[in-house]
Amino acid sequence: MIKIAICDDEPNIRHYLAALIQKQRVSHETEVAEYASLREYLSRGAGTDLLFLDIEMPQELDGFREAESEHTVQSLPRNGMELARRIRDTDAFLQPLIIFVTGYEKYVYDAFDVDAFQYLLKPVDEQRFSEVFARAVERILAKQSRQPDTRSLLIQSAHRNKTVPLDSIYYIESRNHKVILHLKEGLFSYYARIGELEDELTDQFFRIHKGYLINLSYVDSYSRTEVELTNGERLLISRYKYADFVKAYLRFVKGRLADE
Repeated sequence: MIKIAICDDEPNIRHYLAALIQKQRVSHETEVAEYASLREYLSRGAGTDLLFLDIEMPQELDGFREAESEHTVQSLPRNGMELARRIRDTDAFLQPLIIFVTGYEKYVYDAFDVDAFQYLLKPVDEQRFSEVFARAVERILAKQSRQPDTRSLLIQSAHRNKTVPLDSIYYIESRNHKVILHLKEGLFSYYARIGELEDELTDQFFRIHKGYLINLSYVDSYSRTEVELTNGERLLISRYKYADFVKAYLRFVKGRLADE
C-alpha cells in the first residue's frame, strides 16, 4: 500500500492531481487523501508515503475554539514550506517524499533545503507529472523493501510529533474526541478518530467496543463479555463484536505461527 496525500487549498488542483494519480500504472495499491488546509493534514495525515504539497497556503483556524486560537496561531505552520521543515525536523520512523506543487518558481531553491523530492509548477503538465510520479513510486517501494519488520504509528499534530512502535501499544481508547494510547511506558493522548486508526491498523488491532481498539498481540484470554490483556487489564467486548473478534484473533494467531 502506498499512501498519498494532496494538501492544497484549491479544490480544483486537489481533484486534478487525484485524477492524474488514478491514471498512473502502479503495481501496488494506492490510497489517496485530500487535505484543504495545513491544519487538516497535521491532524489526519499520519503515515503518508508521498505528499503533494502547495507552498503558499494560508493558516486556517476555522473549527478551533476561541480560547485555543492564540496558541493555534503560534503552533500551526504559516505555509507549506514551513510544514515541510517541521516534518523534516521530526524523529519520525518514516517521513513522506514531498513533491511541491506551486505556481511560483522562486521557491525552487528552498525546496532543496527541506529535501523535497521534486517541484511541479502549476498548471501541472500531465507528462511531467507521470515522470515524477513514477520515480517517486520507485523510491517509495525501494524504501519499503528496506524497512525493518517493526511497524510504527506516526503521529503528526499541531502540537507534537511522535513515532510509536505498534508493539509498544496494549490498546487504544477513545474518549472526549481524543484517543489515548495505553503504552508499555505509560499513556499518550492526542486528537484523532479511533475509526481512522481502526482502518490503518487492521492487521494487528481489532475494535472490540466503540471505545477500545486492542492489540491482538497482547490478548491473554477472553470470554463473551471481556478481553484480558497480558498487562492484566480487562476490557469490555461488545456482544455484536464477539464473533468477528474470535475470527480475527484466530486468524492473527495462525498468521503468527506460520511466520515462525
